[in-house]
Amino acid sequence: MGRLASKVALISGGARGMGAAHAREITAEGGSVVIGDVLDAEGEALAEEIGARARFIHLDVTSEHDWANAVALAISEFGCLNVLVNNAGICTMGSIENFTLAEWNHIININLTGQFLGIRAATPALVQSAPSSIINVSSTQGIEGIAGLHGYTASKFAVRGLTRCIAIELADRGVRANTICPGTIATPMNEGLDVSDFNPMKRKADPQEVAKLVVFLASDESQFISGADILIDGGELAGHGPLLQR
Repeated sequence: MGRLASKVALISGGARGMGAAHAREITAEGGSVVIGDVLDAEGEALAEEIGARARFIHLDVTSEHDWANAVALAISEFGCLNVLVNNAGICTMGSIENFTLAEWNHIININLTGQFLGIRAATPALVQSAPSSIINVSSTQGIEGIAGLHGYTASKFAVRGLTRCIAIELADRGVRANTICPGTIATPMNEGLDVSDFNPMKRKADPQEVAKLVVFLASDESQFISGADILIDGGELAGHGPLLQR
């Protein structure tokens, strides 16, 4: 029996990249998944690949209607919902002079408001099926800034604050909430990005490495972990290298 036997997870942005890795790893550990994404063809193909314990639904995370449908599908197909993985996100960049209000609103709506809407839609089901777990995906850029990533960094910092509020509010109802902060992961979002000096390991992580952390936080093995920010970054934020003499 797997570590997530009887667990049912809803994953936003689940069609590819980290979300797809989470879906595969959760089902490999005995859980069931609803894969939500706007990438319909990729999501449907992934659900077919995984098999009987996976379903796909079109999910625009800025849509309250889509979130309600996704939660309802989890309950109707698998009987409950006790894991929410808020994985969907985008990254845009530009100088502060050129970063438009429309660009700002777009990334905040997806990366932050999308997670808020997911939590709000899923909370009744998560409480009913407790013990439950909310896993919100932030970033190392939710802890430190990078020039030109204004909207991305602001949204990922805010996800950490939202998670802590939820962890406190839902603790006595059997729902935990944690934030994971990945460094540079080998996903389509980071394709072609030179990260040779981003972390001491000098590589990108495989999405499956992050998925194993998601499985731990989704499982009952992590019952006393809530309101935490968990880095998975190859030592990126551990500190600086040696001082060199001139």
